[in-house]
Amino acid sequence: MNTTPMSCSTPLERIPERPDNEMKFGRNGKLLWNLTKSSLGQQSQNGIAKKALPASSYSTAQKIAALEQPNLLKYHVLPLEETLNRFMTTVEPLLTPEELEQQKGITAEFLKNQGRDLQQLLEETGSKEKNWLAHRWLKAAYLQYRDPVTVFVSPGMTFPKQDFKDSRAFVDYTARVIFGLGEFNDMVHANKIPVVKMGKNELDNSQFGKVFGTCRIPRRGTDEIVYNPSSDYVVVIYRNHFYQLKIYGKDGKLIAAPCLAAQLENIMQKETNVGVPFGILTTDSRDNWAEAYEYLSDSPGNRDSLKIIQSALFTVSLDEATPLKDGEEANELILSLIHGSGSKTNSGNRWMDKTIQLVVNPNGNVGFTYEHSPAEGQPIAMMMDYVVQKMKEDPNFGDSGSEDFTPAQKLLLSSSNKSLEKALTAAQENVDKLADALQMKVLKFDGFGKDFIKKQRLGPDSFIQIALQLAFFKMHSEPPAQYESAHLRIFDGGRTETIRSCSNESLSFSRAMQDSNATDQERARKLREAVTSHQTYAKLALQGKGVDRHLLGLKLMALENSKPVPEFFKSPGFVKSSHFRMSTSQVATKYDAFMGYGPATDDGYACCYNPRDSDIILAISAWRHCPITDHLKFAKTLEQSFFEMKNVLEKNPPEPKSKL
Repeated sequence: MNTTPMSCSTPLERIPERPDNEMKFGRNGKLLWNLTKSSLGQQSQNGIAKKALPASSYSTAQKIAALEQPNLLKYHVLPLEETLNRFMTTVEPLLTPEELEQQKGITAEFLKNQGRDLQQLLEETGSKEKNWLAHRWLKAAYLQYRDPVTVFVSPGMTFPKQDFKDSRAFVDYTARVIFGLGEFNDMVHANKIPVVKMGKNELDNSQFGKVFGTCRIPRRGTDEIVYNPSSDYVVVIYRNHFYQLKIYGKDGKLIAAPCLAAQLENIMQKETNVGVPFGILTTDSRDNWAEAYEYLSDSPGNRDSLKIIQSALFTVSLDEATPLKDGEEANELILSLIHGSGSKTNSGNRWMDKTIQLVVNPNGNVGFTYEHSPAEGQPIAMMMDYVVQKMKEDPNFGDSGSEDFTPAQKLLLSSSNKSLEKALTAAQENVDKLADALQMKVLKFDGFGKDFIKKQRLGPDSFIQIALQLAFFKMHSEPPAQYESAHLRIFDGGRTETIRSCSNESLSFSRAMQDSNATDQERARKLREAVTSHQTYAKLALQGKGVDRHLLGLKLMALENSKPVPEFFKSPGFVKSSHFRMSTSQVATKYDAFMGYGPATDDGYACCYNPRDSDIILAISAWRHCPITDHLKFAKTLEQSFFEMKNVLEKNPPEPKSKL
């Protein structure tokens, strides 16, 4: 399975070299290698081919030995002139001729003066650190971000839809997924996730060790992140009640799924009333939650329960069944994972600070909500594929395990503070407003898929990126700054770089498609040029040669050294090219599954897509309060754009390959 930004990463299309230790993976090794290979091959940037710095951590068991990868590259500082030249090329399609001339002057001035000084500081910093970006990115992009993680940061990742015949089937399935995630966790601890390569370079595997047992802690101004990879339990949330459920026996072996299912059933039988929705506090803005967290942590009993929740491998939300509207099933599925559908539904039955939340609803909706701070989407995506595949291959999956279980323990949280009561009321109102504001349309486009695009000798990811450019241009008569993230996993601790998908070539193609005088031959040529341009930038981004992270580093040097932030960062080119009205990513899996999240700007869209062999699933979101965006119209326009691009290409097929 594969994942590209918002957060998600985007590896290469060519098959990576097979590592020497493939035969040492044990019974699950072949499956893991195939999943890793798939996540790199499918999630491609068209013919191209994770580690966060702990702020603080605690652990209930011995530390796990991390996989040593001494051959990973040190993250570089690019020459300033190279980055600024590339930057100027990316801003051209977004600026008027007057703005472009103005930008040339501002950029030249920046190169000669303040930019040069900040570059020197960044080079000095970079020379002392293996990765000058990773810990700064974690802090600037995530821990200091004050909007809620709900909608704004945390994507939802669906599993294939389930059909639970009764409550026994519901808990049986949930227990097997928990067992499967435990098995995946064991693979991570045993360093059995295959190390793959992009060309000659190994890719960093450290993010796989950052997702289990990880949690954000709300603090005013800047959150903390804690890591507890040695944890041996999960926290089950049902009707807003919290239970600690051990998934490993005293012998260190995973507890069999039927034993876990019996405990889940027991929890559901015990809790007939809905509890205080303390989890809803985690959906609020980070400063609101930080203030409420201080009140909640006042009592020793609450502090102990909070630490247990934070130290869990992951949480399991057993949701209240909600009826599904005909035709809205996929939309409601992804929204339930993103925000829980509001305070009167399941938004309180969450702990949004946890990196992994498994969410299971008796109506058949299943998936992850994942908090983005410590990792990109690849580990999360691979987990889903792994568990689904294991359950599909073996109807008795999870039956053979330890039966040495400890009964689930209820965690007590109490509220005797009036300020906390107010915080709960405010959080409920805020999440309801947020749930109402986010609009989602899941487009299941069945006109064609990757197979057709590859037959045209085009990269599927770049093709879809250009289709998004065309659809936006058709609706809004201007090109959008468009974000797609590329992983930086050839570097030690690498996170992401931005692929700037809007180019002179994509704009030229969009105009040709709207120009009645343009021939189909001309349109096909411009389409191929636009796809090639995207592929070229994507390759550069994967090598750490984009512009966004370097420019961020320069800005941070000014802030860290108490220097004024240069006017360059207020220039029309910088402002317009980083106002990403299209926030996009690819998360590919062969299953009927997809990822979704909210837009990055008030006047924009988000689109996360899963290109399969014969179809493409796209989750398109927009804000209700924006008068100029329309998610439903965008979905229809995108569908129309796909068909128009297909038509143009079929009339002008690629040149036959030479037999020489």
